[in-house]
Amino acid sequence: MPRIELDQQQARRRFLQIGLAGGAFGLLNRLEFAIPAQASAQINLNPDTALTQLIDGNKRFISGRITAPEQNLATLRRSVVDKQEPFAAVLSCADSRVPVELVFDQSIGRIFVTRLAGNVVTPEIIGSLEYGAAVLGTKVILVLGHSNCGAVKATIQGEEVPGQISALFPHIQPAVLQAGSDLAAATKANARI
Repeated sequence: MPRIELDQQQARRRFLQIGLAGGAFGLLNRLEFAIPAQASAQINLNPDTALTQLIDGNKRFISGRITAPEQNLATLRRSVVDKQEPFAAVLSCADSRVPVELVFDQSIGRIFVTRLAGNVVTPEIIGSLEYGAAVLGTKVILVLGHSNCGAVKATIQGEEVPGQISALFPHIQPAVLQAGSDLAAATKANARI
């Protein structure tokens, strides 16, 4: 692979393009912004190790052998109030049945979580994930879909809903068009998109 020399701002921008390309649709290459220096307290993990920690935590969750509750009290006693050191960022649905830290068996301060019904990507979500990657130094960004997602189901049904709920539909519709009325397939497609 050829070596490319980048100045600091270009390197940061490239880091964000690579780190967020899946969740942010590669929009970052058109953005100009100033990024504060990365937090020096961040633990030293590579993206593969960070993803492995999430997968291992999920296996502990599924098997009923979680360890995070014991770690949470110890973490709170340490200086979590003064700093955060997440190794991963997760875009999750707002569904209350999917508590991200529990699902991945991680303690307080270990995962930088953004939540929005249907995993909808907005400028605010992208900005939050950029903060997690560029400032806090998260090593991986994961988009978490879940079974029986109400936002995806409502988009498939296409019926009238109260309030502003339908504002989610245009963001989820590409997944429904791709996967059809199969809820599980549409949920997976939505997470990939």
